Amino acid sequence: MLHKLHLSEDDLHIYLHKLLTHPAVWTDACGTILDSNARLTSLTEMHDLTECTLDDLFPEHPLTVDASGCIGPESARPIELRTGSGALLKGYRTVYFAETDEREYRLVVLHDFAAAGPSLLQQFAGMFIKDVNMGVLLIDEHFTLVDISEMACRILGVDKARALYRPVDEVFEVVPEEHRLVQRTLLDGVVVRNHAVSWTNNAERYELLLDSNLLRDESGHIVGAYVMFKDVTNLRSLEQQVQRSDRLAMIGQIAAGTAHEIRNPLTSIKGFLQVLQRTFESSGMEKEFGFTELMLSEIDRINELVNEFLLLSKPRDVSYDRIDMSAVIREVLPIINNQAVLHNVTIRYQSVYQMPEVIADQSLLKQVFINLCKNGIEAMVTGGTLTVTERVDPAEQKVHVDIHDAGPGIPAFLIDKIFDPFFTTKENGTGLGLSVCQRIIHDIGGHIRVSSKGFGTTFTVSMPYVRS
Repeated sequence: MLHKLHLSEDDLHIYLHKLLTHPAVWTDACGTILDSNARLTSLTEMHDLTECTLDDLFPEHPLTVDASGCIGPESARPIELRTGSGALLKGYRTVYFAETDEREYRLVVLHDFAAAGPSLLQQFAGMFIKDVNMGVLLIDEHFTLVDISEMACRILGVDKARALYRPVDEVFEVVPEEHRLVQRTLLDGVVVRNHAVSWTNNAERYELLLDSNLLRDESGHIVGAYVMFKDVTNLRSLEQQVQRSDRLAMIGQIAAGTAHEIRNPLTSIKGFLQVLQRTFESSGMEKEFGFTELMLSEIDRINELVNEFLLLSKPRDVSYDRIDMSAVIREVLPIINNQAVLHNVTIRYQSVYQMPEVIADQSLLKQVFINLCKNGIEAMVTGGTLTVTERVDPAEQKVHVDIHDAGPGIPAFLIDKIFDPFFTTKENGTGLGLSVCQRIIHDIGGHIRVSSKGFGTTFTVSMPYVRS
């Protein structure tokens, strides 16, 4: 049966967009798409078809072509149509001749696709990608990114509009192949379950728990794969913090129980050494005097270490009050500035007007900032600038203080260990300063984070503020 329409181009345009109630596309005689109506756009989920041909639209159902390369008419024929999201729809297709005084066209009309639209499972899959609080990537059999969730875009640093329908290798081309989250081996059937990986996007580091598997059609053929991941950064951080707190509490309990047992003999030893030192000095025994000087300094060092041990246990005489964070920092700066001058370091302070108050112990908070600033100054061996910046985050209802140095930075393989008790890179360090700081801030209800990217290190102290 021959379907033929005699219309002008204006009439054909009106017919396609206003009068025709079915999804339809208008092509030239060879099948190059010239225009399509909104019903077809919503059905295929493809907003621009003008660069396509009918073979692109119906790759599994080519139309009849005559010897001159023109598409012939076609009565209603059952076909399958794959949408932009990968859903497979079934319906019918009819091809009409349409001619004007100048040229010949084809009008392809689709029928009964509304009844055979996306199934409940397909609708769920679409909403899952859009709404789920997980990273989801869908990949076809050619290793092309077909869809990606908003959370995955945010964590992986991907622009969705630019990434879709591009090879995965191009999407992550700036990432070394061995560190890419999505590997080609995925399409070879390599299944991943609860695989822990780390991902860094700018200065943010994420801990992810990843799953992936193949997608197959009804015949068992591979049609693609999926990758899903959950952001467990806070959980991992909390787990590590609990482990550190347990170790610190144990060390603190031991220290509290043995401190007086250590201090009593040390006091006696120090007293007798001071007597000997005066005797050596009056007798002109300079060599022996030097020995006692060295021993006394070592005893003082042991006393300082015992004091730091005692701070690891939960402080007993803590006074929690409403504290002006800016006032605490301004009190600390003169102390820090004296040490900065000795190391050729400049202090830069960026404050916030009317910083919200926090609930904390003022003396312990001073100890934290003095320790962090001191570490930053000592990291800049050749001098530099230590920047202390205040920030307020109304969304999280927290105040942040960033302490940034211009030192060489912390190597990636060490950054996870710096809060561990007794871990230190300093020649004379005890490895307890940062552990104590973290314990103090943790007891207040805040947290300390560190970021270091090749050059410079930033410690961020974050605490919930009090609503006014």
